[in-house]
Amino acid sequence: MGKNRVFVSGGTGYMGRPLVEQLVERGHEVRVLARAGSEGKVPKGAATVAGNGLEAATFARGAEGCGTFVHLTGVAHPAPWKEREFRAVDFASLRASVSAARSAQAGHFVYVSVAHPAPVMRAYIQVRSECEEILRATGIPGTILRPWYVLGPGHWWPVAMKPVYGLLERLESTREGARRLGLVTREQMVRALVWAVEHPPAEGAQVLDVPAIRKATLPARWEVQSHS
Repeated sequence: MGKNRVFVSGGTGYMGRPLVEQLVERGHEVRVLARAGSEGKVPKGAATVAGNGLEAATFARGAEGCGTFVHLTGVAHPAPWKEREFRAVDFASLRASVSAARSAQAGHFVYVSVAHPAPVMRAYIQVRSECEEILRATGIPGTILRPWYVLGPGHWWPVAMKPVYGLLERLESTREGARRLGLVTREQMVRALVWAVEHPPAEGAQVLDVPAIRKATLPARWEVQSHS
């Protein structure tokens, strides 16, 4: 897989920063959307595109020439009572990113959704599902990742549930749900996102659920660069 020119919305956040660092490390050319005041959070080696993630007109030109568009913008620490924020941020930013990606004629769109169905977080799942449909309707080849909860700095509380998940995954009656709604680490998510960037589908949308996210592996950096 050769080098990609990648545009990242949400590249200064929880998953975005380590993703951008890995993409740069692997030789990809990365542009990161940053709102005013966040420019200093853009990882070294990536280019900064100033703009408002909710308004495509403010950053669409910065995405020109990028073959892959990665959308990570969303409400931090999702909770059942944040339905208005999901609509105002998650939904609006996805629409803006899709518009910018279409203007830039991007050939691949990477989107982090959420595992579903699930008995909780219905408003969050509804918005993310609608976002998936918007992406599919564009016709842009896409990769949709569906984690449930991503463990990492400041996001460790579900660790205590790991033994319960282990038990549920061993029982036939609960195995499928436990795997689909299982926990993944930030490291696993970043690895899966890099994999997605480097393995775009020829058409349609490919979906990476929790088991697929956990299994994603990458070649060494030199193998990527040797084809560039």
